[in-house]
Amino acid sequence: MKAFTSLTGIAAPYYLPNTDTDKLIPHRFLRKPLAAGYRNFLFYNERFTPEGEKKDFILHRAPFDRAQILVGGPNFGCGSSREGAIYALADFGIRCVIAPSFGDIFTANALQNGLLPVALPQPVVEKLVEHLTKNPGATVSVDLASQQVTLPDGSMHKFEIAPSRKERLLKGEDDISITLRYAQDIERFEVEYNKKLPWLAAVRSARN
Repeated sequence: MKAFTSLTGIAAPYYLPNTDTDKLIPHRFLRKPLAAGYRNFLFYNERFTPEGEKKDFILHRAPFDRAQILVGGPNFGCGSSREGAIYALADFGIRCVIAPSFGDIFTANALQNGLLPVALPQPVVEKLVEHLTKNPGATVSVDLASQQVTLPDGSMHKFEIAPSRKERLLKGEDDISITLRYAQDIERFEVEYNKKLPWLAAVRSARN
């Protein structure tokens, strides 16, 4: 997992309540391999006609097509548990989503894949959206170590994140990398376990 420490980037406003994961990536694309480029499927029904023609969508417009931060509405990422929604955002280049609130499963999937969800008070987010709409290309800075967001007007806002999640993001550690910390202990256990139950080796060999 790619570590997240700090980020200053163009922020794109997409302020709609209850943006669900099917809107982020329609379920028909979840069978595609990651090599297909999940960025192409992000907000697909919002970005393209059924014939594949581009619509006038916020992420098609410069400079928002280079956005690294997305500013959404309340209950962002609600709906199904599809991890593909995170893959699509990350592959597009989005490293952080700012919203008043998030779906719980979306939050867990985001943190597991190096994307930072930042919850700020709704009035603050609404004011930010207004500024971004009037000033395309405005940047927002997010610092995970200090848990602070700096908006284009210079105002600073703290956000909350569980200490364990924060540490993992800062170090770029997912569940697999954390498990691998104990690789020697796991290997030692397996050796001792096989010594106590030597017949297991024969059973495994017979199955193979």
